[in-house]
Amino acid sequence: MAAMPSFVPVNRSGALSSGLFPPLAPYASEMLPVGHGHVLYVEQCGRPDGIPLLFLHGGPGSGASARHRQFFDPRRFRAVLWDQRGCQRSLPRAGLQHNDTDALVADCERLRQHLGIERWLVMGGSWGAGLALAYAAAHPEACLGLLLRSVFLGRSSDVDWFFAGAARQLPEAWQALAHRVQGLPQPLHWQPNRATGQSVLQALHAGVNGPDPARALACSLAWEAWEQSLIERRTVAERTLGAGEEAERMCNRYRIQAHYLVHQVFREGAGLLPAGTPLQGLQGLPTAIIHGCQDWLCQPEAALELHRLLPQSRLQWVPEGDHNPFDPGQLAASMGALAHFARHGHFEGWGMCDDTGAGA
Repeated sequence: MAAMPSFVPVNRSGALSSGLFPPLAPYASEMLPVGHGHVLYVEQCGRPDGIPLLFLHGGPGSGASARHRQFFDPRRFRAVLWDQRGCQRSLPRAGLQHNDTDALVADCERLRQHLGIERWLVMGGSWGAGLALAYAAAHPEACLGLLLRSVFLGRSSDVDWFFAGAARQLPEAWQALAHRVQGLPQPLHWQPNRATGQSVLQALHAGVNGPDPARALACSLAWEAWEQSLIERRTVAERTLGAGEEAERMCNRYRIQAHYLVHQVFREGAGLLPAGTPLQGLQGLPTAIIHGCQDWLCQPEAALELHRLLPQSRLQWVPEGDHNPFDPGQLAASMGALAHFARHGHFEGWGMCDDTGAGA
């Protein structure tokens, strides 16, 4: 097991956003057509002459938010944020045609060329971390470095963990999910395994993409409750949500997520790790990996495996960190890594100094 790198603690009694930069408006935004009817929402914030940075949101199916802009020091970075195909403000909403991993990788490169950026730092969390890795593997010459948080690699084992393996952490919450989406009985002897996990995923996929809006919303709410339970590491009850704009956004999110997961992120179970051990094209690329030791949604093993394949990378564990990017420990690690890269152009020595983000 790799040694635990040093970690800069933060005051956990403060607000979750205490390490963020102040709210920031984009200095430019646009809708960018990328073909096959897809039009991407893109925004830029910070300094036009700052260090170029591409931010990749999670999901699949989520979107960039105003709070994400607050990761970036506006004195140092030119941050580019966008909503991936079918997500949030991109059109068509929840568009599944011509929406796969290769298309998103191509969108990243098309966006770089469109903005006239030679090379950029690529940052992503969860699904965004895996997508960042896939993009960098396809276009290493376009990358200044990688900052990857709460790594999701999209392997069959990662999907199986989410829909079955993680049930051992919260069996009651998992039983509620299975019962809700399949109408299954809930005897205590009924055990989750790969087959039942795949059955739950297939039922969710059918439900969120089916013709019945009430069923789509019910499946989305059940999925959200299970996901939130893993993030908070406790059983979270489904919330009540009636039909409307918020419900439609939620259903769209899970339509895209189901689309990617049921198709094995379009990588036939191998996930977002490029072929080859080690990853030859990425050797020497400055890479920082951040992962919470208490992350029940994306297993810490994924971060360790990626670090093994990229031995030059810096891996920082967040001892009490979960999956939430705004968890104090996760936030301190991300802000510290960004501050270190802004100062040095690499991650060597990061985690062993006092880079803390906003004050650096």
